[in-house]
Amino acid sequence: MKSDFAAAHLHLDRACHYLRGDDETSRTALAALDLVIEAVATAQYARPEAEVVPFPAASKRAMPPLHPDLSA
Repeated sequence: MKSDFAAAHLHLDRACHYLRGDDETSRTALAALDLVIEAVATAQYARPEAEVVPFPAASKRAMPPLHPDLSA
């Protein structure tokens, strides 16, 4: 199951709207919500880790000439 970061962000924004009080608890809760909103936004826009594809190792043998007439 994938997370719906956009919906989470919306709900967190609404929670901030409801915490309009000027008391210390409301300010502390808003500061905590700001951190959570930032974490959600970071997760939402993070790029997935790239898959590294190994490149084949070079051959230890000498390569034959591309064209026999040009090998002189």
